[in-house]
Order: sequence, then structure tokens, then C-alpha cells
Amino acid sequence: MDQDQDLSCFKAYDVRGRVPDQLNEDIAYRIGRAYAEVIRPSSVAVGYDIRLSSPALCGALSRGLQDSGVDVFSIGQCGTEEIYFAAFNEAVDGGIVVTASHNPSDYNGMKFVRKGARPVSGDTGLFDIKALVQSGNFTLSGQGAFQEINIRDAYIEHLLGYLDVPRQRPLKIVVNAGNGGAGMVIDALEKHLPFEFIKLYHEPDGTFPHGVPNPLLEENRGVTIEAVKEHGADLGIAWDGDFDRCFFFDESGRFIEGYYLVGLLADAFLRRHPGEKVVHDPRLTWNTIDIVTALGGVPVQSKTGHAFIKERMRSENAVYGGEMSAHHYFRDFAYCDSGMIPWLLVCQLMLETGKPLSELVSDREKAYPVSGEINSEVADPASLLKQIEQHYAADASSVEHVDGLSMEFDSWRFNVRMSNTEPVVRLNVESRADPALMESKTAELLAMIRGN
Repeated sequence: MDQDQDLSCFKAYDVRGRVPDQLNEDIAYRIGRAYAEVIRPSSVAVGYDIRLSSPALCGALSRGLQDSGVDVFSIGQCGTEEIYFAAFNEAVDGGIVVTASHNPSDYNGMKFVRKGARPVSGDTGLFDIKALVQSGNFTLSGQGAFQEINIRDAYIEHLLGYLDVPRQRPLKIVVNAGNGGAGMVIDALEKHLPFEFIKLYHEPDGTFPHGVPNPLLEENRGVTIEAVKEHGADLGIAWDGDFDRCFFFDESGRFIEGYYLVGLLADAFLRRHPGEKVVHDPRLTWNTIDIVTALGGVPVQSKTGHAFIKERMRSENAVYGGEMSAHHYFRDFAYCDSGMIPWLLVCQLMLETGKPLSELVSDREKAYPVSGEINSEVADPASLLKQIEQHYAADASSVEHVDGLSMEFDSWRFNVRMSNTEPVVRLNVESRADPALMESKTAELLAMIRGN
């Protein structure tokens, strides 16, 4: 390969870039060869999302694996978590999914796991793969077999295991796939459940005719909100493109912050598994710690990011892990994240408690009001964090550097951290039952961050 070839598609945890200048079939082929050299699998499960460029990229990836003597098992069009499922449920040595999740339609990428769905990231082989893609010094050769397999039925059966299906009552649920891949799984689940689904942007369409499937963007939430209101639905759910994240709207159409879902799902698991450990990220913590300890569980803090969360969950044997960014991880799902398991568990909680989603989270929202994550562009993030720490140090009851800077005080706390990929800092503030204090401290910190 040309030594000047743009390989900026290699990120800390995965591959993502514009097609074809940052990611193309030649690079995809080389990634297949390099993955085989670094991971040394005998067989690999592959699949691809709904993007128009995905089948061709997956084909080139598969050829690279096969030319290294690796047998390829293709599950076809899928979500990221279906590759995770294949990697731990099937007799394969790893998995690769071609996806760019919620990025624009001209982007694509890949996510990688080893046998048992263990993640491959920058410090566990991904940068070694990048170096081999660059050098082209491949030593393995052979002709691996190619076979299409169906894992969807087994995957659906696994998902249904999180529900007490015979006890489910009819719920009316708005589901917005954003023209990503979630609709295929909803259709497969539908025949097993007594739910009525109101389907929005349900058909997979890699042109994303209604915009990129990213429910974190406020402008993408309106159609779900209006449909919940129009149909008198019990709740609304929206997914990103590869549906490894899901987002919730209560029966009034109100968007629920992902932070409160971490506490809610921790509650769901600890009622079934008393005394277990729950892993959470450092950005917002008090609500999760409060719920976990009240139910006799053990809260465990981990650095933000799927590779860190999964590693900590494995080492602690934690039953569940959650990030406020809508990534939820499950021990029974090989410690991987899923965008399908969370909403099934929420439906189960609604059944068991007889409460609507708004009531399940309202007390927690009052107890721990939050700012929501606020991003700000800054020239020198490292110096800024030092400045903030010095400013608040005298009054802080706790200072941590697990991920960025976390500082706690009697009635409020904050976390400010640098982005791994862009010159911005991300701020989160929470308080103890005092929204006015939370808002004033948020404004105070933003004034420091933005130099106003």
C-alpha cells in the first residue's frame, strides 16, 4: 500500500471513515488479511449494516480473511449486537461487522471482536491491524471457506429470555428505526409478543431519507414524540443505525435522559440478582450509586468507553453495566452492549410495577437533576481541566481523575472530560434535589470553559 495512504479511519475502538477516500474495498480487503494475522482465527463471523456501501465492503473483507485461510460465516445484513451474539453463541473465533452506526450515509466502518465477543480496540490489537494494513506484510495464505448462516432465530430466542413473556400485557409502543436495521428485529420479535407496534421509518434504507439515525440529536426526536402523543402510546423507542443503542420516550412523548435508564436497569437486575455488581461511568454517578446500594448491590466505577466497561465487567463479574450515552452491557450477553435488551427489560418493569415509564423515573429525576452533556470547543483542554480543578479544589470533598476531572461537593458534583476525537470538552453536572443549584453551577462552569 502507498505509505501516504489515508488510514485515518482507524479510531481508538473501531474503524470509521468516508467512502471511498478513507475506507474502500482495497482497505477492507487488507483489514481482513491483517485481522487474520493479528488475531489468528480459524473462523470468523461477518455481517453488515444497511448502508449502500456495506455489502461490497463486507465482501472485500471476507475475501481478505479467506485469502489468509480463515473460514468466513456470513450472517448478512444485521445489527452490531448480532455479530456479538454470533461471536459468543457460534463456534467461531471472532466477529467483524461493517457499520458506521449513526454517521452520515457516505461514511462506513467496522467493529471487531475476538472469540467470546471480547472487544478488539487500540490497546488490544486494533493498532497492530492498522500497522499491517499499512505495510502489507502478510504471511498467512490459504483458501478459507465461505458459508451463509442464520443466527436470527437463536438471537430472538435469547432476547425473549429477558422477558416473562406469558405475563406480558398488551402495550402500545412507538418504534422508530430511523431507516436503520432495528425494524428487522422488531418484526421478528413481534410474533412472540402481545405488543402493538406503531412503526416509524421502519424499512432499512441506506440513503437515510429522513436524516441520519441518531436520536441524540434533538431535531430527530420530534416524529417519535408526536407519534406517541397521537396514538396514546405507552412509550416510544428510537434506535441508532446499527441499533446497539436505544432511546426512550415516556407516555407523554418526553425524552428520558439515558442516565436515569442506567439506574432503572440496575434496579431491574438487582431485583433478580441481589448483591451483584453494577458498573457505571464517571460522568454522572449519584443516582446509580444510590439505587444500587439501596438494593444491596455493589456499584463499580469504570472509565467511559465500551472497551473499558466490558473489561471491568468481566474482571468484576458484574451483572450489568451502563453509560449515560445509552450503551447498556449485560453479563448474559457476553458483557456486550445491546439496543434491544434494554427496552424489553423496561417493558418487564412496567408490567411488574404497574407504573408507566414517567413514574418509574420521576422520583429519580427530582432526586438528582442533571445538566445533560454539554460540549464546548476549546483550544487547550488539558490546561482548562487544571484551571478548573485549582478553582474548586478548596471546597471539594472528592477529586477523581478516572476519566477527565470529577469533583464532588456536599450538594452537587461535576465531570468534565476531553473528547478522544475532537478538540472539545464534555461537561456533566448533577445536584441533590436542587435544580436551581445544578443550573447555576452549570452556568458557572460553562463561563469558565468558554471564557465568558
